[in-house]
Parts: sequence; structure tokens; C-alpha cells
Amino acid sequence: MNKPAVNQRTIRTLVRLTFGNAASLLYLGAVAAATVFVTVDTLLVSHDDASFAGVWLFLLAAPTVFVFLLGGSLAGAESFGPAWFMYLALTVSVLVQSLALGWFARLLVRGGARRSRTVHPQGA
Repeated sequence: MNKPAVNQRTIRTLVRLTFGNAASLLYLGAVAAATVFVTVDTLLVSHDDASFAGVWLFLLAAPTVFVFLLGGSLAGAESFGPAWFMYLALTVSVLVQSLALGWFARLLVRGGARRSRTVHPQGA
């Protein structure tokens, strides 16, 4: 019988890397704070001209959001495409970067654990 390509263990690992460490949670918290700021600025604050509050979300989601938007442009969408595509690109890019931060944090922790277990011949 064929084994599924993505099993429960793999999904749990991906979720843990994306949401279950300090680096990813700090990043997701910054994105959530910027999202609240952009929403409040857009809906509740009146401006004489355009506000640049949304730039913060793109800066936090860079560089992967630009890859997704470029892919959408190559697929035939307008410059930023429909609004749902822009929101989807922002969401996916933030999750991808959170996963990458979690993977990097795990790599650093495991690397540090390996170094601390080595025995020094001088006993230091």
C-alpha cells in the first residue's frame, strides 16, 4: 500500500515550526500588530490624501510577497491583481517566512545543543 506523501507527523512538524517557537511567534505578533494598525488607519482615520500604512505589511512580508505578486503578474494578473490575490499573497508569504524562521531557530538550537555536548579533553 502506498504511503501518503504528507503524514500526520509531517503536518505537526510544519505547524510546530510555523507557530510553536519564540522567533515565529514574535514575527507573527509583529505582523498582527501591523495588520491592526493598517486596519484602524484605513477604516477609522480620515486622510486628505493616501496613507502609506499598508507599506508596513509589505515590508514585513518582503521578500516572499514580491515573489508571489510577480508570479501573479506572470500568470496574467494586473500589477497587483484582484484584492483577494493580494491578501492571499500576503498571508502565504507571512506563513512561509514564519516557517523559515522556525526552521532557522530549530537549526540554531540543535547546533548549540550539539556543541555543548562535546567533551573537552582539558575538562574546561
